[in-house]
Amino acid sequence: MKKLLLYFLTFIFICFLLPALLTKSNIPVTAKQEEEKKEDNIQEETETKKHANEKDTNIQLLHKKTGEIETVELDNYLCHVVSAEMPADFELEALKAQAVVARTYTMYKVKYKKHDNADICDDSTCCQAWVSKETRLERWEESKRESNWQKIEQCVEETKGRIITYENEPINAFFHANSGGTTELPINVWGGGNLPYLQVVETAGEEGYTQYASEIEFSYTELIEKLKTKYQDIQIDFTNPEEIKILEYTDSKRVKTIQLGNHRISGVEARSILGLRSTNFEIVKQEGKIKFTVKGYGHGVGMSQTGADTMAKQGRNWEEIIHHFYTGVEIKEINSM
Repeated sequence: MKKLLLYFLTFIFICFLLPALLTKSNIPVTAKQEEEKKEDNIQEETETKKHANEKDTNIQLLHKKTGEIETVELDNYLCHVVSAEMPADFELEALKAQAVVARTYTMYKVKYKKHDNADICDDSTCCQAWVSKETRLERWEESKRESNWQKIEQCVEETKGRIITYENEPINAFFHANSGGTTELPINVWGGGNLPYLQVVETAGEEGYTQYASEIEFSYTELIEKLKTKYQDIQIDFTNPEEIKILEYTDSKRVKTIQLGNHRISGVEARSILGLRSTNFEIVKQEGKIKFTVKGYGHGVGMSQTGADTMAKQGRNWEEIIHHFYTGVEIKEINSM
């Protein structure tokens, strides 16, 4: 009888109670585990993307004077570049354009490394200007320091991740201070071939900036001494009008070749030797003196900074400014490439 009761109770447990217990415990646990696993996967994916983005936006900056290489976050670096390259009192849209141009130039340098262990350096004659925040603040009027830096941070933040591309690659985003009304082709500055996105474009309204017009005057002796730094055999007959003469202009009205005594040199070389602000110059001959009157400031390739500010004052936004100075380009996110 006891055995029969035991068998009966065992049968009841196996047939009814055990399935109920398994159903009650296993289904919710499995659903919970799946949900937790899903959350873990999402978190893991987010962390992976975060670390990847952090890696992508960190650059190796070479400080040329000390030789130190510093790892810096891209947008932090750009604040220092923009504050060094463009006046903070320029229009916000012009500063935004400068931020995008500087970010693009940086990513181009990252891809085509010029420095062995660094992505880019802080020397403007080699890469881009860079200045520490402390130094930058010291150079501004005390009353404008905080607002100026906030403005720089704003223009970098509001264009975050945006770069200029041509055929899905970052462009070599050259820029300069003042075009003198017309930009220049890179072949006329550095030789080699032209880049399709760097064409001659006109920009009105740059005349009101101090960078637009300049002049430099040399006595005959001073001019000879300047030229001797490159050409020891230089000889000029100042009574002969053919011995100091512009021979050829580029399409942007800059000096392509010039005759200086017994040497025919490029406008770019004349600019370098004589310390002229650009190759957009004319020669004025005076008694005992030679004067060079110059338009613009810089090599003239790519975006004119004063041109960008002019366009911003006319109501153009940073994207319109970029499309004006760079032909056939697209503006894309860094991480979309």
